[in-house]
Amino acid sequence: MSFQPQFPGIFDPEKGARPARGSDSAQPRQADRRMPATEKQMAYARSLARKSGDDLPKGIEHDRAALSSWIEAHKPRVIDGPFAAYPSAKQVAFAERIARLKRRDVPQECFRDKTLMSRWIDGNKP
Repeated sequence: MSFQPQFPGIFDPEKGARPARGSDSAQPRQADRRMPATEKQMAYARSLARKSGDDLPKGIEHDRAALSSWIEAHKPRVIDGPFAAYPSAKQVAFAERIARLKRRDVPQECFRDKTLMSRWIDGNKP
């Protein structure tokens, strides 16, 4: 155990703390700052815009949250098909790894239903 002194409020401006040299004293709060969109986000948004024929809103590359909500509204919806109920490849691989560790088999019905596979994984995690 180490001793670390605590000085509550040492950096509060009301207590006499001064901003560092060269920084402006009126810094925006964390909630006021907007993170710019990442290059991956922009590439995905451009590809969605090309496919849908919509234009990206002006200035959206400067606001990551706004771009994320635009992407969410314009991305294609997953269509339920004949394989929608099957577990994913990652889920099957994880279940097989657990089965090897526990030296037992994954029940065959779990390979046909992702909900059953999820329940089996949850019940057999190491």
